Amino acid sequence: MNTPKRVYLFGNGKAEGSAEMKNLLGGKGANLAEMNLIGVPVPPGFTITTEVCTEYNKLGSAKLREILSDDVHNAIRHIEDLVNMQFGSAENPLLVSVRSGARASMPGMMDTILNLGLNETTIQGLIKKTNNERFAWDSYRRFVQMYSDVVLGLKPESKEEHDPFEVIIDTVKKEKGISSDLELTTEDLKNLVTIFKQTVEEKTGKKFPDDPWEQLWGAIFAVFDSWNNERAKFYRKLNNIPDEWGTAVTVQAMVFGNMGFTSATGVAFTRDAATGENLFNGEYLINAQGEDVVAGIRTPQQITKIGSQRWAKLAGISEEERLSKYPSLEEAMPETYKELFEIQKRLENHYRDMQDMEFTIQEGKLWLLQTRTGKRTGLAMIKIAMDMLREGMIEEKTALKRIDPAKLDELLHPVFTKEGLAKAKVIANGLPASPGAASGQIVFFADEAESWAAAKKKVILVREETSPEDLRGMAVAQGILTARGGMTSHAAVVARGMGKCCVAGAGALQIDYKARTMTVNGKVYKEGDWISLNGSTGQILEGKIDTQDPELSGDFGAVMQLADKYTKMKVRTNADTPKDATVARNFGAQGIGLCRTEHMFFEGERIKAMREMILAEDETGRKKALAKLLPMQKNDFEGIYTAMNGFPVTIRLLDPPLHEFVPQEESAQKEIAEELGIPLEKVKARVASLHEVNPMLGHRGCRLGNTYPEITEMQTRAIIEAALAVKARGISVLPEIMVPLTSTAEEFEMQEDIIRKTAEKVFAEKQDRVDYLVGTMIEIPRAALTADKIAEHAEFFSFGTNDLTQMTFGFSRDDAGVFLPVYLEKNLLKHDPFQIIDREGVGQLVKMGTERGRKTRPDLKVGICGEHGGEPSSVEFCHLVGMNYVSCSPYRVPIARVAAAIAALND
Repeated sequence: MNTPKRVYLFGNGKAEGSAEMKNLLGGKGANLAEMNLIGVPVPPGFTITTEVCTEYNKLGSAKLREILSDDVHNAIRHIEDLVNMQFGSAENPLLVSVRSGARASMPGMMDTILNLGLNETTIQGLIKKTNNERFAWDSYRRFVQMYSDVVLGLKPESKEEHDPFEVIIDTVKKEKGISSDLELTTEDLKNLVTIFKQTVEEKTGKKFPDDPWEQLWGAIFAVFDSWNNERAKFYRKLNNIPDEWGTAVTVQAMVFGNMGFTSATGVAFTRDAATGENLFNGEYLINAQGEDVVAGIRTPQQITKIGSQRWAKLAGISEEERLSKYPSLEEAMPETYKELFEIQKRLENHYRDMQDMEFTIQEGKLWLLQTRTGKRTGLAMIKIAMDMLREGMIEEKTALKRIDPAKLDELLHPVFTKEGLAKAKVIANGLPASPGAASGQIVFFADEAESWAAAKKKVILVREETSPEDLRGMAVAQGILTARGGMTSHAAVVARGMGKCCVAGAGALQIDYKARTMTVNGKVYKEGDWISLNGSTGQILEGKIDTQDPELSGDFGAVMQLADKYTKMKVRTNADTPKDATVARNFGAQGIGLCRTEHMFFEGERIKAMREMILAEDETGRKKALAKLLPMQKNDFEGIYTAMNGFPVTIRLLDPPLHEFVPQEESAQKEIAEELGIPLEKVKARVASLHEVNPMLGHRGCRLGNTYPEITEMQTRAIIEAALAVKARGISVLPEIMVPLTSTAEEFEMQEDIIRKTAEKVFAEKQDRVDYLVGTMIEIPRAALTADKIAEHAEFFSFGTNDLTQMTFGFSRDDAGVFLPVYLEKNLLKHDPFQIIDREGVGQLVKMGTERGRKTRPDLKVGICGEHGGEPSSVEFCHLVGMNYVSCSPYRVPIARVAAAIAALND
């Protein structure tokens, strides 16, 4: 068996790796190798592969050191030969950096150690070689501080305490009456090293390691360990980076930015990562090491003159002061800047993407320490992709693949101003259920939200959880906050459909409806108090914060045109009102995949008529009440058809159980009794009779329509009459009537029979016809399994993956928030199945249902209307299954359009 290659060398213009080897060498190692190959000045070194990280996690440090020892010793000799120094030498010491590097960029999440190899012997060699005693002791101080933190785990004892070493440094500076680390003398730095080592021994019971080889092995294993630190795990979860990938470790000869005023360190971007502007930019510090720029202990300076001038203007600094105190690199070191500028241009042209670079200048000599594809905002992502397309740097398909569909969310919702966020206080966190930013006064009840909004007040509706009866309040609120529920709870789903900011499942909230208070960590917030919600992060903030609408540039439209050019799958929207339909149409929706008719029954006179129908004693009474609802529903459908002129509209018949439409409070029941002129006890009895132990699996969906056919008749009549009315006005209409919760072919056939007979009656009455389809929502596992039978009558399938996921897993989406986070943390599940479709289980039912349905009916139209329809990887799955369309909430339409196009390009 061949021994796997675990260590790859690079340096002096040669490399054993390349940019194509990111999976094995990590992004850092692969790009360092690539920069060597294209002639960029890079300090020599070697990379230990990501596969070794996996070995380390299985075998432990002792066994891995035994396996890796020869390779690492040979690799250190490789560096020694190239730089003509010796590791551990008292005369000519080689110092190295040890850095992490995953295949996906995880900036700042893992650990780094600089200046490794220093001890009481090698420090003398460094002093002799550089003739710079202060620099040498500054490097030693930095090494002891960094190594003690990263490898020895010497950290603050509590979150309230500061870094113990920084406390020591601050004490020394106070005693000497100085404010900057640069003012510390050589003697100060020597004393700090002594104090630091004593502190290590006091806190850990062990001496600081002096053997450079022990230091190196400790650092290598610490970097591997950092793959599993809390911030790295959280970052991976946030960005869907698999835990099993592991990190590579790169060991490199040190170059020093802290050797005096001809030395510097910095970070640069080939384009602006915030705006996408084609402007070289970044920050640097003279006489510093890399961590100084990141830590922000000193104010960094801008690399370019124009960047420096812009910064000074914002900071209110005069041009004279800027030049004397904060000159740009372009002005301070013009020759080095020119070299850096040419290298950044070469790197961007080589990689054909915006680059994020780290560099060090050692006594006038420029070295590149890293390049990687730069992180960027959604705005910058679009501008950079389209600019590079126009510049001829990339072609259309590459430009489209550069768009991360999920990041488009940033562009579609209101955002807080930077100034407002900087001053804001976070009081609690929940789930980022629907993106956007909102500020408003706390209101606890939907009807009061309406009255407050009518009085021109901005409100945040705060509830334990929401129900359909809260819809009116939700519709007028700036944002919605719930103490319970998950990412696909009622509040979350409806909020996304409305384009409303929503934070759900904020468990720290204690809501007292009677007292009209919300208590968070002991602090009481009353009705009328101002709070703000960041639906993109889940943060709940105190007070009012200014928001601004996002600016959608022409590049946004250009990206959407590219998406339409390459996609094979259409994108529809879930919309229940003409307003939602119009918003979605403006975002490019090509129809409605789910119109939930029950959302039309909760306003004013509608809810009264609905309750009258529910409380009726017989069919005659029910029909009388339904006759009042008919013109209201018809009017709604006309508005939706008009908004969607020429595109299909899928209308789902009544789905929820009837108990959701009647009040549970006695006072409200009394009002109904008085309005309808019936005894209160009769109302109470009827409400009690509607109670179900498990309403989700109870009397709802097509079961309602088959029990009370008059409901299906009224809704069908409204759908068809509205279609004929708009047709008469010259509007093209394509209604699709969807039967919910089908589990058997027979119950679907009964509903279809009612629908078709009613439609024929209307056609005869109006002496006109429209084409329409009758299909069903596949949301019960049995329906997927028997799809071939159902397709004998159904003309289309729409997979309702919210309920299908619930029923397949046996998870309640409103209650799973209690245990799902634990399951995700313990890797019992890779993803929340309510957010990303479960391909192995739920996905197989979808695939099976599609295939079996089309075996019976080859032209069967198939789509998805659950929340998965707007999630990029789920959209990809729908493409692979061969669906005709996905449907999602209006504000996710652009996301789904790009995801569908990328899925087609990758297929």
